[in-house]
Amino acid sequence: MPQPVLTILALIQTPALAEACVQWLKGGRYQLMPVDPAIEPLAQLERHLEDIDGLLLEEGAIEGGFFGTLHDRGLELPAVLIGPVSGDVLFHGAEVRLPPDQLEQLSYSLDAAVSRFLRSHIPPASSEAQAATPDGWKLSNRLNGRLGYLSVYYKRDPSRFLRNLEAEERDELLDSLRRTYRDLLISYFKDPATANQAIESFVNTAFFADLPITKMVEIHVNLIEEFRKQLMLKGQKNDFLQDYRLALLDVMAHLCEMYRRSIPPDVPIVPAPMSEASSPSA
Repeated sequence: MPQPVLTILALIQTPALAEACVQWLKGGRYQLMPVDPAIEPLAQLERHLEDIDGLLLEEGAIEGGFFGTLHDRGLELPAVLIGPVSGDVLFHGAEVRLPPDQLEQLSYSLDAAVSRFLRSHIPPASSEAQAATPDGWKLSNRLNGRLGYLSVYYKRDPSRFLRNLEAEERDELLDSLRRTYRDLLISYFKDPATANQAIESFVNTAFFADLPITKMVEIHVNLIEEFRKQLMLKGQKNDFLQDYRLALLDVMAHLCEMYRRSIPPDVPIVPAPMSEASSPSA
């Protein structure tokens, strides 16, 4: 069964960035609906409200009050913000931040944005909040109906798994992940909020790309060795680099949590049947 196509409203000001986004999403589960962020972005969003499933925004392309207005009107959507990892939250807690030099991860970031939005915005079907939802616009309900609750969390697209990509695309994705992990290490002890966003960005792609743990460890070890060589050339101490093992453990803990949440809540845990050889004697 083909993956459902979700429509993403793109508010991107830089032409080269807009073109790159289209190319990285080509042939996937997302299609972009570009609009000019300089021409009444709120009016354009409301005009297409019934047709869109999320937002892709270039940070700085629209004024900051735009997000507050959407929040006040109850028009929150899954969102990926293309901009530097800074630790700031511009729209809502489920937004995903993606630096412009890491667009190779765009489709995975959109997967993560939809999943995080569903987790944080869809109440149980029997809850009073669900019953009180206005009839005018129910994005959460529509996404729920099209995808199934948390479906993009535990029904990942195998064609996007790292091992199933073409060699060139696989190398590009790994290079992008290395840049993300480098940002993570640089900010890990200096700026916890920024580091946490970088961890989320890395883990989101690692989960949806099914990145092997061995490859994650390899990225960490290679970057630490790169830092060690740079410090040696400058004649500076490098023994503190061993402390960055905490960053790797932090990333692995976040990834384990994503896998834990990806297990459907209604799947029963059935013990494996005992073989005759291992069954207790009468």
